[in-house]
Amino acid sequence: MNISTYTVKPKLPVPLKPLEEIARNLWLSWNFDAVMLFIRLDYDLWLKSQQNPARMLGMVSQERLEKMAADDSYLAALKDVYDRFQHYKKRDTWYKGSRKDMIAYFSMEYGMDVSLPIYSGGLGILSGDHMKTASDLGLPLVGVGLLYRQGYFKQYLNGDGYQQESYPENDWYNMPVERKLDKKGEPIKITVETAGRIVVAQIWEVKVGRSSLFLLDTNIEDNSPDLRDITASLYGGDRETRIRQEIVLGIGGIRALRALGINPAVTHMNEGHSAFLGLERIRELMQEKRMTFEEARQALWPTNVFTTHTPVPAGNERFGIDLMEKYFRSWAQELGLAWKDFLALGRENPEDDREPFCMTILALKLAAYCNGVARLHGKVSREMWQNIWPGLPVQEVPIGHVTNGVHPRTWVSNNMVELLDRYFGPHFEEEPTDLSIWNRMDRISDEELWRTHERRRERLVAFARDRIRRQLQRNGATESRIQQAEDALSPYTLTIAFARRFATYKRANLLLRDPERLLRLLRDLERPIQLIFAGKAHPHDMPGKDLIREIIHFAEKYDVVSKIVFLEDYDMTMAKYMTSGADLWLNTPRRPLEASGTSGMKAAMNGVLNCSILDGWWDEAYKPELGWAIGQGEQYEDTNLQDEIESKALYDLLEREIIPLFYTRGRDGLPREWIRRMKTCMREIGQSMSCHRMLMDYSNQYYFPALKNYKALVKDDYKQSRELAAYLEKLRSNWHSLAVLKVESNARPVMQRGEMVTVNACVRLGNIAPEELCVELYYGSISNHGDIEQAQKAEMKPIAQDGDCYKFQVKITCESTGRQGHTVRIVPKHEGLVHPYIPGLIKWA
Repeated sequence: MNISTYTVKPKLPVPLKPLEEIARNLWLSWNFDAVMLFIRLDYDLWLKSQQNPARMLGMVSQERLEKMAADDSYLAALKDVYDRFQHYKKRDTWYKGSRKDMIAYFSMEYGMDVSLPIYSGGLGILSGDHMKTASDLGLPLVGVGLLYRQGYFKQYLNGDGYQQESYPENDWYNMPVERKLDKKGEPIKITVETAGRIVVAQIWEVKVGRSSLFLLDTNIEDNSPDLRDITASLYGGDRETRIRQEIVLGIGGIRALRALGINPAVTHMNEGHSAFLGLERIRELMQEKRMTFEEARQALWPTNVFTTHTPVPAGNERFGIDLMEKYFRSWAQELGLAWKDFLALGRENPEDDREPFCMTILALKLAAYCNGVARLHGKVSREMWQNIWPGLPVQEVPIGHVTNGVHPRTWVSNNMVELLDRYFGPHFEEEPTDLSIWNRMDRISDEELWRTHERRRERLVAFARDRIRRQLQRNGATESRIQQAEDALSPYTLTIAFARRFATYKRANLLLRDPERLLRLLRDLERPIQLIFAGKAHPHDMPGKDLIREIIHFAEKYDVVSKIVFLEDYDMTMAKYMTSGADLWLNTPRRPLEASGTSGMKAAMNGVLNCSILDGWWDEAYKPELGWAIGQGEQYEDTNLQDEIESKALYDLLEREIIPLFYTRGRDGLPREWIRRMKTCMREIGQSMSCHRMLMDYSNQYYFPALKNYKALVKDDYKQSRELAAYLEKLRSNWHSLAVLKVESNARPVMQRGEMVTVNACVRLGNIAPEELCVELYYGSISNHGDIEQAQKAEMKPIAQDGDCYKFQVKITCESTGRQGHTVRIVPKHEGLVHPYIPGLIKWA
């Protein structure tokens, strides 16, 4: 069948033309006044369009459009919003540097708005907030991802409470995306080879305030059906589909930016899915500058940033050697590497021929700047991956941390934003990097804050009732059962929310462990509680699905369906209702398996108090005045014992502290102490967990140094990179001959604080000059295990030579008391190294 295609756009009256521009820029997603323009246009169509403004404009009748084009009130509101939008794009920003060289941010998913369903959970929501905040800061940053035909699945529950999945198709021509066209009006396309076959991808753009997100789409006629399915669904398909997706994302993403005329001077890999981009950047330089693999690698290593999100080895992407051989054997040849050396790039132990290829390890080896997403997660990540740097103490493994944050104006409810704007002033919107503005929380009266919060709880209850009613109708429930949904939950009861991915380690059922104790709390007539659960289990995670079913069955078995509810199909809309309308946010992961988590941050910025295991972000943010900690950060080998202890600790907190605090009211009916904690929570979390703090951390610690490295490296035709590659090759060739032969010091068995210790080391350097290495004294307190802990380092200086042996010396002051010790080590030293911790290049006395 020969079908001719064309695109039809809504015909907007001239006065309403700005609506189209607003509808196709996700600035709308964090500006409720812009959303209200579409709600006022036609509320029923707004809901029917699934809150998609681009689609909705095509659904509104021409008669209605003409009527609104003559409504002076509506036009005044439109002018006000559009003027703010234009002002936002043009006003001064935190970043004021050049935009010639760009930071390219790669992620497998982006959660920015319900109108763009290409996300599954926390990773995508973080990526969306990252893009929005980059726009606020004016950073020279573009996003790169994939355009999924089906996105992530829609969740619905059958009559037995068992999770089912559906995969609706996305209609991209009625969504806030635009195909990128060349000067002739033809789609811009790139190609990528996959196992000898050419995959063609077209490029779409999502406008995010000042920034752009570019998405690659293989669902085009240029490709055969199986290649079109590469971008069919997020995290769908088999292992072969996954490796194809990651080739298109990483390799194709770099090529897409080149095709658009964008120079990705710095790349940020958000999780390991996009790590193949490092190979593509190396291949480009080898081809364009006639460089060796190592020369190109050293040129790009200081410009790559990698963020890991997974605190367990099994959660990191790995591909079997058969798949790698099918898709990358030719790459090894093109890069001039032996096959074993190529595979070593993704192996913890390069000598183990059975070890699969790990994307996280590839990213760690190709990026100079690596980080976890919370302080505790940084520590866990250093312990997980220390074998990549054999001989390096775990605390020095070059993986830092930047704690995640959330975009406040996206996640703080519109009612609360109105209140904050009124008391914080225009500075709150105009200068989002001035986090001290949150110190004005004390200006807000207790009455106004509590009334605003109560309004949000009422809206959450109304939203939940509507969802439950529709869920029951779909499952064919009786009319009387549907009527009961009208009485589900109470807008006046202490509301506890648990919403996240339903994986077993998150323990959604921890509160159900002692039914009698929980039922007593639920049925208390004077001080009751109610629970709202939401979240999706992975389609293949049967234990996760069983958790959902367990909650549904518990509520039915004990006849508390009006007090324990599960809301199906958790998405960004539901998240906004829950994080703003609950009173208490519950989080119960097994420490340390929660890398960061961000839902509790969103809740906290809305004045919702947290009750959580000390894991992820809460491990570093917790203070008694902000919420409650379950336990004291203990870790257990016996998970059953852990569940027993921590469930009891949770019941104790609820019974003895949380419930009494919430229901202790003054004569005016206000829970003054609870409100005081709300204010403290909003003030402190608003500052410490804002995505603006996060992006400023990324910029100052990684982005700006990496951009500076790029500018230095491209000088003189990458002269420094070529010299660095030659230097490292020289070190590797001679490393076996280096040795610390003897270490001596004048330290007595007992020293006094303030005395000097002189340490001498005799070091054989072979063909290496002393200025080409760093000989360090490594010293500090001795632990009970005999290790040096909280180590300090002091570079030793050569003072004498005897053949190829040098005498190095340093003097240190005894400052700490107790048992002290020292040793000597050798590490590389070159101005082109971001840090000296190169796998395999460390030698100890």
